[in-house]
Parts: sequence; C-alpha cells; structure tokens
Amino acid sequence: MIPMVNLQAQYTEIKDEIEQGLAETIANCCFILGPNVQAFEKEAADYLGVKHAIGCASGTDALHLALRAEGITDGDEVITSAFTFIATAEAIKYIGATPVFVDIDTKTFNITAEAIEKAITPKTKAIMPVHLFGQPADLTKIKALCDKHNLKLIEDCAQSFGASINGQQTGSIGHAAGYSFFPSKNLGAFGDGGLVVTNSDETAKQLKMLRNHGSDVRYYHDIVGYNSRLDDMQAVVLRAKLKRIDQYNKARRHVAHLYSELMADLPLTTPFEDGVGEHVYHQYTLLCDRRDEVMQALQAQQIGCAVYYPVPLHQQNVFKKDCAGVSLPITESVAANCFSLPICPSLTDEAIKEIVAVIAGVLTK
Repeated sequence: MIPMVNLQAQYTEIKDEIEQGLAETIANCCFILGPNVQAFEKEAADYLGVKHAIGCASGTDALHLALRAEGITDGDEVITSAFTFIATAEAIKYIGATPVFVDIDTKTFNITAEAIEKAITPKTKAIMPVHLFGQPADLTKIKALCDKHNLKLIEDCAQSFGASINGQQTGSIGHAAGYSFFPSKNLGAFGDGGLVVTNSDETAKQLKMLRNHGSDVRYYHDIVGYNSRLDDMQAVVLRAKLKRIDQYNKARRHVAHLYSELMADLPLTTPFEDGVGEHVYHQYTLLCDRRDEVMQALQAQQIGCAVYYPVPLHQQNVFKKDCAGVSLPITESVAANCFSLPICPSLTDEAIKEIVAVIAGVLTK
C-alpha cells in the first residue's frame, strides 16, 4: 500500500523532539498563545522574510482575518481562482464581499494578470491569487496590476510554505497572506492551525485583536473579533518541522522530478515549472484524458490517488446562483482531466517506479 502522504514516517523521524516539547507544554500548562506560539511566530517571520507572523486556528481563518484586517468589507469584490479549495472563496464570503472567479493558466493552473485585469470593476478591492499545489503565481505581474489599480494583494499560501519567487518567499510580497497547517501540508501540524503574515504594523495590530475576541488588553475589547488562536501544542509540532522545511521541500521536488522524468514519454501532461518561482509540490498533479482508467488501476494496487478539484468553485451549488453564466473553459477542462499522485518527503524511488509502472501499464496498451 502506498498512501497519498505518509505522516507516520515523518513523525517517526522527529518523534523524540516533539514528544519532549509536548511534555514540557503540558507540565507548564501554557496552552493558548504560550511561549511556543510566540517562538514559532518569530521563527516563521524570520524564515518567510516578513515583519509580522500571527498564528491562528486554521488556514481558512488566516485568509478571513487577512481580508478583514486589510479593510475588505460588504459589497467589495475580490478576484480569485475557481480552481482551488473552497476555503479561498469562503473567506471572501465571510466578510460580505463577492468572490469574482477568473480563468487559470493552462500550465501553472494559477490565475494570471491578463485574466485579472479583464475582471476589474469599480467594486474590486483586492486580488487573492492562490499558489496552487505549491507553484507560485506570477506575482511580479499581479503586484504591478494591484499597484496600478490601488488594490490589496492578499496571497493564499495554504499550499506553498517554502516556495519562493525571485528569492522572496510566497507570502512576503502582498499586503498580507494566509497559510494553512492542516496535517498533510508541506508544513503541517497535528490538527488545524494557520498563520497570517504582513509587513504592516497596523495590519498586524488588527490581526492580533481579531484572532483574540477583538482584545488588545485582556478584558478590554475594541472591535468584534473571533476566537482563532494557534495553541501551544500545535506550535511545538510546527517549530520542529519548520527547522526541516527546506529539507522536506527538497525531497518533494526530488519525488516530483523523478515522476516527471519517468513519465516523459507517456500520453499525459506532467506538472509545469515556469521558472518564475520555486515549486514546492504540495501536490503532484497531472492531466490525462484517460484519468478514470489510470486511477482505477492505481486503486486496484492500493496506490493512493485523488482529484484536486473535481468541481470548480463557480460550478459548486453554493456559488451557482452568483455565477450564472460564468464560463471558465480552462478551469473546467483541467478539473475534468486532473489527478494527483502520492507525494511526501519519505516516498522512495522504488515506490515512485512502482507507481509509474502501473500508469504505463494502462497508457501503453
């Protein structure tokens, strides 16, 4: 059996460090916004090259809080991708704004500056590009567009921790950015967790209040906030993994490149690296017009595979009414033909060859 991601193997490697840290936290009884949260926030800010990093309860909350802290509100429009997890658009809806979906690039699966510019209206107040599957969006062009139209740039970095663009980490380029620490992410916790980053002192102050019931001083509340705090036990796990994130991402890139090398002659499309930034392969996602046959063969051999994402957001029931008449042909085509293979730092070359052999067995018949 080959799972999509082997969290057990990763845990085994750092078990002693994590268990010692968790035992200390339990003994100290500092569970909420404790010393490990504070230390992790500083270490993450240093790694990402940002002034402020604020832990919160989930990646969805991270995007929600970032939007609110940057002043996006009722009636505003936020341009984003329909080819992403629904949390991207949920965060926009939470604040009463409208997600405006634009089509994606055929190779990177990310939204482009050209598509964004066509969708800008007087109501547009922000752009939220998603660095999908760990492939950085072309923020050089997108940021220039935001500067031109005085729009907020809020990066969805849920899948891109450690990815860089021209030497800058994703998340460090926009006005704010949100990260997810869902367990299967490149940097994953042992439960839910998230992080918002910004270089703005004012935005950081707002974020710290928003995550903690609108309070800057205990029991004094200046705004209506939320209960969205990263707990100390998750921070213990994240601190241990943050030390190794470059090692983990390097291993993911090795897995991805070996997959692509071994499948170069098969009738499918392997992931594309555009050279704009360094892809960190949260997912290894292919295009194949015989997807269902391939996936059935993999599943028969107990090899993990999945479709991210089978139904684009503009076609989801929750958004159908708002998106009546919206056509995103590239997004729809990719959703109909994409599937993802197992990828994690511990995946061996032998396992990769076994997976590719199953795929070749279907596609070379």
